[in-house]
Amino acid sequence: MENLRKGFPVLEQYTYLNTASSGLLPEAVWEFRQNHDLDFLLGGSVFKEKQAGILTETRELVGECFGCPPSQVALVPNFSYGFNTLLEGLEKSKKALLLKNDYPSLDWAVNSRNFEISYAEIDENLENNIAEAFEKQQPDFFAFSIVQYVNGIKIDPDFIKKLKQNYPETLFIADGTQFCGTENFNFQESGLDVLICSTYKWLNAGYGNAFILFKKEVEGKIAPKALGFGSLQGKYKAQEGNFIGKFEPGHQDTLNYGSLAEALKLFKKIGVNEISSRIQSLSAKAKTELTKLNLLEESVVKRSSHSSIFNIKGNDKLFQHLKSMGIIVSQRGEGIRISFHYFNTEKELNFLLKELRKFGV
Repeated sequence: MENLRKGFPVLEQYTYLNTASSGLLPEAVWEFRQNHDLDFLLGGSVFKEKQAGILTETRELVGECFGCPPSQVALVPNFSYGFNTLLEGLEKSKKALLLKNDYPSLDWAVNSRNFEISYAEIDENLENNIAEAFEKQQPDFFAFSIVQYVNGIKIDPDFIKKLKQNYPETLFIADGTQFCGTENFNFQESGLDVLICSTYKWLNAGYGNAFILFKKEVEGKIAPKALGFGSLQGKYKAQEGNFIGKFEPGHQDTLNYGSLAEALKLFKKIGVNEISSRIQSLSAKAKTELTKLNLLEESVVKRSSHSSIFNIKGNDKLFQHLKSMGIIVSQRGEGIRISFHYFNTEKELNFLLKELRKFGV
């Protein structure tokens, strides 16, 4: 276990339970970034010859790690850029289904356009709520976060797959920012048409990089409008009018996308099964103990499956107390959000529980 923690210096000074806010920068990614800018400093335009290779490697690693052909992977700077570009390619008369109080960057982007919008409630009956909304509204697209950023409620992937089979014409667009990097996921086998993911959280890739995965069938349903010289450059964007290229119209930042590649190499080296096992084990113990302390909302307690994100009852005094003890968490919604990644330990969980009991919760 110590070997998995060694590459994250932050863990030497804090009990870091805040990946849902920001992942950590691994030393391997930091080293890549130093070497990348040194090559640019010393080479100038000579360094440009390496850039295409960095982007191709990143695209291929994303495809390999998440079950998507590289030709159907777009590299974008963040979720919001990718999602807004996608929405601009949809007809404004479309009917949209969202989840009530989902991630603001998702909700705001849809609401800022002239779509006909309906909502499904996020609670212990989430899947039933979605199914009922589909039956009533027959949406043209359903946009949602796989894992909810406030309380960690996770949509059942098997439910999404069955729902897509029942509504094949509906576009299923998922935000995977709080999901990708926590468990095994194969996009091609999923019920999703599009998945967008910022990678600074659970993939520990730093800021300024994200990716979009597309099913081949969506190309006839989305007409993105962006186009530039970069749209046609590279191994997977050579033909005129390339769909992926319309999400990458200009120069790509090889520092940031190269950082994603290095983070994915670490992800592969550790192994998704090892990562998933550690996260699930620690999260199950956390849910049990936090439930005993009556700190979780009823909708989370009643669900059989959950992510590694929890929102516990607590005010600013508790937040400041945890902060004073070097426990890094976030204030979200009406409580305090904690999150566990593969580098966290049962010892850290016990320390958190000890401080919560000491505070009298």
